[in-house]
Amino acid sequence: MGNFLAGKVVAVTGAGRGIGRAVALACAAEGAKVVVNDYGVTIDGSEPTSEVAAAVVKEIEAAGGEAVAVADDVATMAGGERIVSTAVETYGRIDGVVCVAGILRERMLFNMAEEEWDPVIATHLKGTFTVFRAASAVMRKQGAGTLIGFTSGNHQGSVSQANYSAAKGGIISLVRSAALGLHRYGVTANCVAPVARTRMSANVPMDLTEIGEPEDVAAMVVFLLGDAAAAITGQVYTVAGPKIAVWAQPRELRSAYAEGGSWTPQRIAECLPGTVGTDPMPMLAQLEAMRTAAARASRALRAPGAAEE
Repeated sequence: MGNFLAGKVVAVTGAGRGIGRAVALACAAEGAKVVVNDYGVTIDGSEPTSEVAAAVVKEIEAAGGEAVAVADDVATMAGGERIVSTAVETYGRIDGVVCVAGILRERMLFNMAEEEWDPVIATHLKGTFTVFRAASAVMRKQGAGTLIGFTSGNHQGSVSQANYSAAKGGIISLVRSAALGLHRYGVTANCVAPVARTRMSANVPMDLTEIGEPEDVAAMVVFLLGDAAAAITGQVYTVAGPKIAVWAQPRELRSAYAEGGSWTPQRIAECLPGTVGTDPMPMLAQLEAMRTAAARASRALRAPGAAEE
């Protein structure tokens, strides 16, 4: 057992499997008392069971740590509150919350139904809010605490996961808002964008050239929960195996001002292309490259003399 988080109480959502489980185990291994939350659902959010959370608690206890299971749904205000209140009632305080819980319901935007949009937004975005809301109220009074949200590189956009991407982008803005609003109370808020082998990453349609294991992500989370990260807030970190990267803060790139103080469509057409311009989408360029490569491969297969099976 380590002591990086000795004396701290940490709640982890989605902790029954994958990255959440790795985070819960890592926190316990570094001396934290852990509230293990998992609604226990399948990857699309169905078939809930409390067994997975209880199983992780048993793992922690078998290794000499302390933990308690909470199987509530983070998409409800009562569920978020119960996760935090369980920590306070059981261990007397809450020093950190890590919101990993998430589901996927993939569909192209033009085919996506309300039943595919709402649960994903509810689990990821509202599920982060419910826990942050309850934890921040306690941490404000304590004068200390750490909020950690989980986003994704897909906050840049996704071909067939508009619901997931929208939720992940919202989590970044929620974390930045928490960082600004809670700084005066000694509470920090940060985001982790993991690239790791899990049930969810197995469905990513794009080729992941940089990918690691859940344990790689857990190490970053433990650091952010520790005293060594007390001055870090409002940040988004990617963890992909041996790689750690920080994302830029939103900022204006270029600007222009209208002569006379007002714009017309014609004036914008004259000014925008050469002065303000655009900011290219890296993922769009990657998709175009993939389409080009696929088209070349298809033409090669159709060419005279191509090998036949």
